[in-house]
Amino acid sequence: LSFRRYLLTALASCLFWNTFGLSVAMDSKPNILLFLADDLGIGDIGCYGNNTIRTPNIDRLAREGVRLTQHIAAAPLCTPSRAAFLTGRYPIRSGMASSNRYRALQWNAGSGGLPANETTFARLLQQQGYTTGLIGKWHQGVNCESLNDHCHHPLNHGFDYFYGMPFTLLNNCQENKPPELDVALQAKLWLYSQMIILAVLTLTAGKLTGLISIDWKIIVCFTLVGSLFFISWYSSYGFVQYWNCILMRNHDITEQPMRLERTASLMLREAESFIKRNRHGPFLLFVSFLHVHTPLFTTEKFQGKSHHGLYGDNVEEMDWMVGKILDSLDKEGLKNHTFTYFASDHGGHLEAQDGSAQLGGWNGIYKGGKGMGGWEGGIRVPGVFKWPGVLPAGGVIDEPTSLMDIYPTVVHLAGGILPQDRVIDGRNLMPLLQGKAQHSEHEFLFHYCGSYLHAVRWHQKDSGAIWKAHYVTPLFHPPGAGACYGKGVCPCFGEGVTHHDPPLLFDLSRDPSEAKPLTADTEPLFDTVITNIGRAIEEHRRTLTPVPEQLSLYNIMWKPWLQPCCGTFPFCWCDKEGGNTQNL
Repeated sequence: LSFRRYLLTALASCLFWNTFGLSVAMDSKPNILLFLADDLGIGDIGCYGNNTIRTPNIDRLAREGVRLTQHIAAAPLCTPSRAAFLTGRYPIRSGMASSNRYRALQWNAGSGGLPANETTFARLLQQQGYTTGLIGKWHQGVNCESLNDHCHHPLNHGFDYFYGMPFTLLNNCQENKPPELDVALQAKLWLYSQMIILAVLTLTAGKLTGLISIDWKIIVCFTLVGSLFFISWYSSYGFVQYWNCILMRNHDITEQPMRLERTASLMLREAESFIKRNRHGPFLLFVSFLHVHTPLFTTEKFQGKSHHGLYGDNVEEMDWMVGKILDSLDKEGLKNHTFTYFASDHGGHLEAQDGSAQLGGWNGIYKGGKGMGGWEGGIRVPGVFKWPGVLPAGGVIDEPTSLMDIYPTVVHLAGGILPQDRVIDGRNLMPLLQGKAQHSEHEFLFHYCGSYLHAVRWHQKDSGAIWKAHYVTPLFHPPGAGACYGKGVCPCFGEGVTHHDPPLLFDLSRDPSEAKPLTADTEPLFDTVITNIGRAIEEHRRTLTPVPEQLSLYNIMWKPWLQPCCGTFPFCWCDKEGGNTQNL
């Protein structure tokens, strides 16, 4: 009898402490660690089917946590996708969706960026007592009207600490790489400049030989105009490495231009240091990787180690950095009290090539890639969560979710309240992640390319079908290639797209590769589905309000008076990190 009483007491005690422990974990505010890769394809990591690129640390996150198989970016390019991630809203609501061919910010010295009246999750967590930090890529703008007004800067959007690139990596950031910024326009400007030079030389020779009767003043004037034209464009495009490839700590520039050979070690050091400084929490750390965007600069330790060339090396280096940052959590005893998330901002860049070498990611079985607002390869990304003791280990969720969902999820965990004066498109994922809900709260997801609606997804929960209607698709180049090779990324409008009426319809639950469009002859529900989706589009558009376009041609152009500079413009050069790094 006494043994039975002892056994019952022990069982009751275990149940109490398990329940109490879970309650404590849920009631207190967890630390929040967000990893966001740049241009990583869903097929590039082991837990999503890749068996040739080694990603043991990301794979461990998936084994010990929850993996999403239908995690969707709100845009297929960096700037708008990250704006949606930070605000929980479609980019078109904040003005971060473009109606021209420039769909991402082009310069640190542009005036466009994430508007000051947008409320990021960092701002809301800051109000809940969190120390907030961003390490890595920003790409949401810097200044608005004057040098150092920093209206778009991370510290003006709820982050207490920033270390990283206010812009994004480009080929221009590395010596001996072909330029990446506005290549077609630069080629035209070079051609016009050469034509002016040729005209000046011809007029001068004609004047000297007497073959052309022309006043010297006209030749001088023509030369002056030509020189001004050359200076006007070369002063920006000729020095991209100095204007865009910089590192900042808070409001101060630490490297201009940045030295890529030590950037990874600096980012890792800063992330580890932030965790150590704020180990008593709660903290939000957003690690926004520069990996795996071109030029794929990889430290010597990882060069030639993968089976997929420089791209694979870069992915494996990023995975190693994830592991080191997770080790820092363990070292500080924070693993069980930290909500961790890993994703990519959009799909892999299929058109990134150097001859026969592929420099962009692999999007698995999904059609398309970076820049394509409708096709799955441009917007379906990895999504992995871990929180020991709260989220089940080894979970897999096949429901439609969005990067915008991180916003209400982390605000909920922090005990905050969502803004009531605007539409929030994201949904709290905790019920789904914990298994308390069987279905995603998203019924419809709208897939934009710039400001143009290309496709819509309808999750018909009662049947399990996931319908997707494409109203606009890009024309691949060459035809049938699956990407727009030679164009950088596929366009959103104009002669480079096809409009579909009726739209192309797929059931992703049966055809995730979007290989066989359905028709009224092959799908009895075709008309019903198209009608319901059309009604959802009308309702969605009624929720949109006009806002200033942050990516207008004026806002994205280079403005020398807004150029961040650590010296006296135009003599912008500094290295405040010299001798302050450790080798990986």
